Amino acid sequence: MATLELKNVHAKVAEEGGEQILKGVDIEIPSGEIHALMGPNGSGKSTTSKIIAGHPAYDVTEGEVLLHLDEDDFDDVDEVPEGARTWDLLELEPNERAALGIYLGFQYPAEIEGVTLVNFLRTALNAKLEERDELLFGEDEEAEEDDEGYETSPMEGPADEGEVGVAEFQELLSEKMEALDMDESFATRYLNAGFSGGEKKQNEVLQAAILEPSIAVLDEIDSGLDIDRLQDVAKGINALRDEQDTGILQITHYQRILDYVEPDRVHIMLDGEVVMEGDAELAEKLEDKGYDWVREQVYETA
Repeated sequence: MATLELKNVHAKVAEEGGEQILKGVDIEIPSGEIHALMGPNGSGKSTTSKIIAGHPAYDVTEGEVLLHLDEDDFDDVDEVPEGARTWDLLELEPNERAALGIYLGFQYPAEIEGVTLVNFLRTALNAKLEERDELLFGEDEEAEEDDEGYETSPMEGPADEGEVGVAEFQELLSEKMEALDMDESFATRYLNAGFSGGEKKQNEVLQAAILEPSIAVLDEIDSGLDIDRLQDVAKGINALRDEQDTGILQITHYQRILDYVEPDRVHIMLDGEVVMEGDAELAEKLEDKGYDWVREQVYETA
């Protein structure tokens, strides 16, 4: 079981005199659990997600972001070496964090013309597996770089390269798209280009289903969804937990997605800190009463 642990994380905007956003965040998310991170605008929720993923717009000034792995966390790896079971994510590049099982679903997914969804996902999966093996076991000195044979675009990589071949990946993609009730024609469209807001969010969940992360951070993935898409996305999130044992950090403003994705734990942020925690009933109370009672309780206590 993998665990993501944030310990007393302080962070500021990465510029001279940049604003201090996070002022001591403590959160622990084990795989197989769904945690909701809620709070008013500007409280630090999205900054927390970007710190976990390694976004360069923020500097961590204090604290730790750790990923703990168990020996059997990867189905295709016999045993994670003992010396490679705890990682300080702040020392790793974003692609290395992703390779070890961290996934960030964006609030506003990017559109990339010229790169089809199927090629993007297969290239991402193969790159993740290669990078992960290098991190766990060291670089393969016999590996030779092959920069020829691109099928359609240098961004997509050689068609026959990688651990997961075309036929195997097509089968995997079809299975995941069917589970998410996605039209298979999306696979050959350019990444998010011309997709509706709901389709982009569905695609974010599809990417997580393909990459099988240990921990998925989903930043307001419910924003802008109609009720049908909300249910589709919620079904996908539950499948990540139930079928892949992924731990979920669901950042959201609203209770409505939590009607379909019941959290094991709810964390409330105010002014860059987690100030209150509880079970699913805490989110329901927020929906009824807003944040004023939280401020009163926290600051009166302080």
